[in-house]
Amino acid sequence: MNGYAGEDLAEVLLSGESIEARVKELGKKLAEDYAELRPLLVCVLKGALIFVADLARAMDIPLEVDFMAVSSYGVSTKSSGVVRILKDLETSIEGRHILIVEDIIDTGLTLNYLVENLKSRKPASIKVCTLLDKPSRRRVQFKPDYCGFEIPDKFVIGYGLDYCEIYRNLSFIGVLKPEAYQ
Repeated sequence: MNGYAGEDLAEVLLSGESIEARVKELGKKLAEDYAELRPLLVCVLKGALIFVADLARAMDIPLEVDFMAVSSYGVSTKSSGVVRILKDLETSIEGRHILIVEDIIDTGLTLNYLVENLKSRKPASIKVCTLLDKPSRRRVQFKPDYCGFEIPDKFVIGYGLDYCEIYRNLSFIGVLKPEAYQ
């Protein structure tokens, strides 16, 4: 189950099966909430790529997907607090119902910046769906509209989350041993 990451893992926090079940639940709820709205799912790259793919397949409604890449980490394990847009949307969002799909909310700085940036583009609505929420690390008030799992303050990898661009392809969420990144 641990594959190539086995020696770097402290523990498996969320199994692939539990993630799959929760993503299907979220997809069903989102399909109900957005049934007549044809939402635009804004995937925050790179971490949310796997999540948005599974989530979109679990939403049995017409929808669109676009991508943004933002950075506040660099190669660190902690957010710098400085958010940069590396790739912007290709789609106009004016008058659209936007669902930002994120892998993890930590300090809240990135999502707070992103929501404010997108609000200035006059969408009909903006909501946030995150796979993981780590509220103990918040530096700004931010509560997602939809959340897969609330997790403790541990450095996690897998299911899209990385450390130095590896581990994204793991089917589960694991906790990385500190010696693997210190």
